[in-house]
Amino acid sequence: MVFKNKKFFSFLIFFYFFFNIEGSAQDTPRSFADLAERLMPSVVNISTTTTVTTQVNPFPFEFPPGSPFEDMFKEFGTPQKRKTSALGSGFIISEKGIVITNNHVIQGAEDILVRVNGDKEFKAKVIGADPGMDLAVLQMQTNEKFKPVKFGDSDKARIGDWVIAIGNPFGLGGTVTSGIISARNRSIGLSRYEDFIQTDASINQGNSGGPLFNMDGDVVGINTAILGQSGSIGIGFAIPSNSAKRVINQLIEFGETKRGWLGVRIQYVTKEIAEIEKLDKPRGALVASVADNSPSDDAGIKPGDIILEFDGNLINEMNELPKIVASTDVGKKVKVKIWRNQRELTKNIVLGRLETSSDFKPQEKTIQKAKESKIEALKIDVRLLDKKDITDRKLPKGTTGVVITKIEEGSPISFLQTNNIIVEVQKRKINTIGDLNNIINKTLRSSEKTLLIAIYNNQNQRRYIGVKLD
Repeated sequence: MVFKNKKFFSFLIFFYFFFNIEGSAQDTPRSFADLAERLMPSVVNISTTTTVTTQVNPFPFEFPPGSPFEDMFKEFGTPQKRKTSALGSGFIISEKGIVITNNHVIQGAEDILVRVNGDKEFKAKVIGADPGMDLAVLQMQTNEKFKPVKFGDSDKARIGDWVIAIGNPFGLGGTVTSGIISARNRSIGLSRYEDFIQTDASINQGNSGGPLFNMDGDVVGINTAILGQSGSIGIGFAIPSNSAKRVINQLIEFGETKRGWLGVRIQYVTKEIAEIEKLDKPRGALVASVADNSPSDDAGIKPGDIILEFDGNLINEMNELPKIVASTDVGKKVKVKIWRNQRELTKNIVLGRLETSSDFKPQEKTIQKAKESKIEALKIDVRLLDKKDITDRKLPKGTTGVVITKIEEGSPISFLQTNNIIVEVQKRKINTIGDLNNIINKTLRSSEKTLLIAIYNNQNQRRYIGVKLD
């Protein structure tokens, strides 16, 4: 077909491109007004009051911090009680007035007030709270009906998707901000169950507990933290809705959480450890220690095992395992694939409940001095572990090893601390200082020159480290 009319042909091209551009731009909202108007009645402001006791200094002066007189003169202070208040956000998930917020918003609160639509205030009580995931469920004390919002599928939320946050920053209720999902599966060191959604939607103090909505008006995240203390810098973090829903449902039903429990301490599989264990690449979760009489102990899991798969879920990174275990039903029998002695094994484990477990508790104790010896290859001084160490630090019976008393500059294990205890090298128990020297010397004569060392740190947590020797 040949167009003889060039003007008509040009018009067709313009028409085609104009409407295609218009169509491709439809994903970019012209306005959030309609969405915000629909959602704002479901977002609430939360204020709390707490009584705190302080010591009032009777003297017209203060001693500088660290002064030997500081604590002495504190004793002469007069205790005084005063009320403190805090602000946060939340959202309604039931017409009966059930509200979701962060645990840190209401923790320790004596009185909780929930403000709806900027004017109506209702007292609220805590149905249940979970410090582990920083979630709390409140019930407003009223018979009124409310407009709830629903949870969306956070797994379908993609990096680059538009989101809006509605909350109560700095007490300025009914504030709407917009942005995109900047990243997924972020961990910032707040808890063991982190897989935050990162967003550049402006989040500030007072936004905590508020919802992060997708463009369908569904909650895909619960705003929890920001990077920095001075205010929003475009890096905020929200708990994914799919992670929160299970916890919220348990809090509503039981008033508490029921998380699965393996009974192991785990750590990352480093490149060095993968190399020593003949694993194809760094992956899985390395078992540093196993709690006595725990599900893992009963199933035969041992320190040094690498958990590769849990209940059909591949474990690529160590921090994936706690989240998966916690979301698995208590009492469920699961298959766990491990790597031990350069081959794959399968163990059947019946999960316990974390909240009723005797999980590991750190113990800080002073180490008694004894005769010390130098380990030249590691540039450290050590002494033999004794019975008092085992008793004072509540170590497992029969523990043997050496205590690090000094770490020289340039040591290949300079990242460790004095009072750490070396209990194994190359998966061989250390009974004497001579054992340690013999294993190191044998490794130095080998071609690999890499050590796998098992230690107890100063919190009495068992850990493995991989060390390259010169």
